[in-house]
Amino acid sequence: MRLKNKIAIITGSASGFGKGIAKKFSQEGAKLIMVDINSKLLKKISKNLSQDYFVADVSKSSDFKSLKNFAYKKYGNIDIVVNNAGVTHKPKFMESVDEKDFNRVFNVNAKSVYYCAKYFIPRMKKNRKGVILNVASTAGISPRPKLNWYNATKGWMITATKAMAIELATFNVRVNAIAPVAGLTPLLKSFMGGNTPKKKRSFLSTIPIGRFSTPEDMGNAACFLCSDEASMITGTILEVDGGRCI
Repeated sequence: MRLKNKIAIITGSASGFGKGIAKKFSQEGAKLIMVDINSKLLKKISKNLSQDYFVADVSKSSDFKSLKNFAYKKYGNIDIVVNNAGVTHKPKFMESVDEKDFNRVFNVNAKSVYYCAKYFIPRMKKNRKGVILNVASTAGISPRPKLNWYNATKGWMITATKAMAIELATFNVRVNAIAPVAGLTPLLKSFMGGNTPKKKRSFLSTIPIGRFSTPEDMGNAACFLCSDEASMITGTILEVDGGRCI
């Protein structure tokens, strides 16, 4: 019960890493507002975990503002925000990615972190407590070819995490990130450029520990960084990658 009575928002929590984080947080006693754009799946998963949900597009300021209003009206305070929602573009040469896909990737992966700060940091600063966890990627540390603009958003998120951490430390608000390697999530097929056994073998060959990451791996890492056990940790980027970035 490391997160007992903590109020947490987790974006992109209807599937993949977000679902794994939500499941772990729920097991550890947190009260959740699960956020996703997929309303059907979100309702199903949140019901299974007996947690609240809020349907939102995190790339839109109006949706984030509505989320803030819902959260504070429901609980009065938010202890943790996990910026997990993310998308990618299909593997292709950087100049071949059209502007629509470029904007979508940056708006979901990067701008959502800005909206999180805009709408939730003021209350955290006032209360002098809070935790932000950004879900970055090894792509922001050791980029893969043909995922250029996705790589760039995750590099942005890593720098944003450190910048947020140093600015908010005097307010006792901690900001960290986890950097997973590609895992068993709906995005895996996009990262690999297909889902053939050959592509899987090739991708796995870049991960020394020899397996993909799992939602459970992310849940365990996220739980630690968001718990009071990590009260002296801020501005860190925890690589949960099976040795990929060594």
